[in-house]
Amino acid sequence: MTHTRWREVPDDDTNGLQHNREPDLQQLSKDDHLLTRHSRDGDHRNHEHAHLSSHMNHMDPSDKIFFTIEDLQVGKTLPLYFYYRDPSTSPHLISREEANSIPFSLAKLPYLLEFFSLSKESPQAKAMEYTLTQCELELMEGETKFCATSLESMLDFAQATFGSETQVKALTTNHLRKPVAPIQNYTIVEEPREILVPKVIGCHTMPYPYVVYYCHSQEGGNRLFEISLGGENGDRVQAIGVCHMDTSRWDPDNPSFRVLKIKPGTAPVCHIFPADNIVWVPLLS
Repeated sequence: MTHTRWREVPDDDTNGLQHNREPDLQQLSKDDHLLTRHSRDGDHRNHEHAHLSSHMNHMDPSDKIFFTIEDLQVGKTLPLYFYYRDPSTSPHLISREEANSIPFSLAKLPYLLEFFSLSKESPQAKAMEYTLTQCELELMEGETKFCATSLESMLDFAQATFGSETQVKALTTNHLRKPVAPIQNYTIVEEPREILVPKVIGCHTMPYPYVVYYCHSQEGGNRLFEISLGGENGDRVQAIGVCHMDTSRWDPDNPSFRVLKIKPGTAPVCHIFPADNIVWVPLLS
């Protein structure tokens, strides 16, 4: 079995981290904005992780993925962040057989660190602990989630969510050219097209030695859109965006509320899916 292994580097070796696509936790957790944490009375662990997320993302440029549903109109300009992952140096999907041969559990973290030749104090070890913790957090009311370690398991989850007889389709954000700059002003150049489906699954990449997707579906009237964007530097993006219509159960520390200057449950929160995320929808007859 061949693994795409992370090279362990010192905490202060930022050049090495960037070269190996293994930045610190703030960088590794970019998709954490999209995991809609919730508060539970007496659940100290959830509170601590929500606080960690808020602290990590306080000045994170990748906060610039949020917008309001009123922004979805031709001519509207939004500052948006799109990061580019080099496929040649990024972790890869492995088969179900390979994934099933490797434990995927926070309780097995010491074994996993030895398996991937990582010290427990390394940034990569912290990232693995973070991902495994997120995957084991309790569900909030109305949520279905699954951490997929292979394409086969992700498809199984999608079909179990939509119905075993339902055909499914994968949607992604597509860059028509490699982004010139990670952050720039993008203008909506065509009328956004709403994709009318009864349920949506969003799958977000998580930091791990091989590709892991945090997939979740949430009740509450989500609306899905295809958005054509033109960047000020000439970039063109066919983006997938979602508007979460009910945010009343979200954690108040979610960065979207700070960015949009709103409170949970007061207005929809919309965001763009990064290019390496996958959105699953049912094919309707």
